[in-house]
Amino acid sequence: MPVQAPQIVTKLLSRLWQHLSQRRRRHFAFLLVLMILASLSEVLSIGAVMPFIAVITAPGRVFEHAAAQPFIGFLGLTSADQLLLPLAIAFGLAALIAGAVRLLVLWASTRLAFATGAEFSIDIYRRTLYQTYAVHLTRNSSEIIAGISVKTNSVIHVTMMSLNFVSASIILTVLLIAMLAVDPVIALAAIGGFGSIYGVIVWITRHRLLSNSQRIAHESTQVVKSLQEGLGGIRDILINGSQSVYCEIYRSAEFPSRRAQGSSAFIGASPRYAMEALGMILIAGLAYVLAQQSDGVARVIPVLGALALGAMRILPVLQLAYGAWSAIQGERAALRDILDLLDQPLPEHAGRSVISPLPFRQHISLAQVSFRYSADTPWILHNFNLTIPKGSRIGFIGVTGSGKSTLLDIIMGLLLPTSGILAIDGQAITPGNNRAWQTHIAHVPQAIFLADTTIEENIAFGQPISEIDHERVRSAARQAQIADIIETWPEQYQTFVGERGIRLSGGQRQRIGIARALYRNPSVIIFDEATSALDSETEQAVMQAIEGLSHNLTILIVAHRISTLKNCTLIVELGDKGILRTGTYQDIVSAAA
Repeated sequence: MPVQAPQIVTKLLSRLWQHLSQRRRRHFAFLLVLMILASLSEVLSIGAVMPFIAVITAPGRVFEHAAAQPFIGFLGLTSADQLLLPLAIAFGLAALIAGAVRLLVLWASTRLAFATGAEFSIDIYRRTLYQTYAVHLTRNSSEIIAGISVKTNSVIHVTMMSLNFVSASIILTVLLIAMLAVDPVIALAAIGGFGSIYGVIVWITRHRLLSNSQRIAHESTQVVKSLQEGLGGIRDILINGSQSVYCEIYRSAEFPSRRAQGSSAFIGASPRYAMEALGMILIAGLAYVLAQQSDGVARVIPVLGALALGAMRILPVLQLAYGAWSAIQGERAALRDILDLLDQPLPEHAGRSVISPLPFRQHISLAQVSFRYSADTPWILHNFNLTIPKGSRIGFIGVTGSGKSTLLDIIMGLLLPTSGILAIDGQAITPGNNRAWQTHIAHVPQAIFLADTTIEENIAFGQPISEIDHERVRSAARQAQIADIIETWPEQYQTFVGERGIRLSGGQRQRIGIARALYRNPSVIIFDEATSALDSETEQAVMQAIEGLSHNLTILIVAHRISTLKNCTLIVELGDKGILRTGTYQDIVSAAA
């Protein structure tokens, strides 16, 4: 049997509650108290209308009523005409109190909803950054960006609507009890009529709301994806003149998303107008029926006024409850995506600010290491064996697809072997000590990521600005042989590099990447095709910078050209799933001749 919509929503909201911090749960408890007070204030304002209208229509009868005597005696009133002002003031105060409490509930609800959205967005980002490299390889970044920047708005909306639903339910219950006390028959008829109509609307629209929620969740990811692709490939788009193609891709995602949002908004708001018309008809009919009774108009008007005011309050509350329910239904798919991101596990070291490095004094060893990404994909490495002494300079070369970069990812602890062992001084690397090994490593990739900030902040990448060691930045730049260039610029280390380092040449970007690696004081530096995109002259300059590094560093270099590795102590040539040959530069060149 398929799970019904209320059960699905209840499960989603239960999962949402599990992710709330203790502070937000206390906030919710406080809000719940405010909601109860708001419902009581609504009853107070409705209750105050009966004596107020009665004193206008029949002041003498009110003055003589036994229930009014304590009030009359307390104020020292001597005639019926004196009742109007005190009751008008009491009615006004009741209305002001009800309005003030509702305003307080709105303030607390809004604050809770947006604070929850912010906390969830931050937590998703944190959990995402702590996921393993293997997880990141299987994802499209647009899913994460959409989740953090777009779909967390769904959490805010759902939280707000859930609070509205709870508030409306409490107020509705108390108002109905009050109306039952005034006239049970009429109150039950109104409850049954309005409730049945809303129930039918919920039943009719449930499938459309679910379809809209799925469309909104899917298309919001596609919108982010199309933006990333269009802006990321802007050079090719300008050269090819393919702007219209990418505009169409964006349009095909944006329009369905907005159309679904509009449909859900209409479904949520439309019953209100029909209900208001029905309510007016009901009040008119009720007035006619009551006026025919023998008690007379003077007795009927206060009751009618209270019921009319109650209906005026109940209809908006009913609409609020229905609107909240339809909004939650319309956000189901996006909420599920957000909760899945919030369920991402955190590693044990996530809460630790300082991690003790793993001892590394002798060598890195790979024993019978095999790797593939999944059971249905081919082996990239198979029974791979290699020992890398500390302080050595090892070069890796091989055809595309031979596993060079994958091998380095395993050595860096980014990927764990499918089988076999990566060990440091004989100690196997596991998920438990992986981070302790990575404290030794710095990485210089082919495409250096540079943030749109200063040279100094890019060299000290990942370091809070207040904690940057300026002398260490300069030392790293000198070792990378870029200090002489930087120090000729007017702003020197405070020079902004532009988005992705667009204001720098390829060689300058690579040397800043080397300086960034050196800033960390690593034991191992890995160059993953760091010079393959450079021209020969620039590559030679970068390699000279690498050659000038301390001989205490263990340096691993992946390259496409054998000439790049001529100063390595050992070159490993990779073939299909393993080592094809090893030797010095001369050995490899001779074997290839």
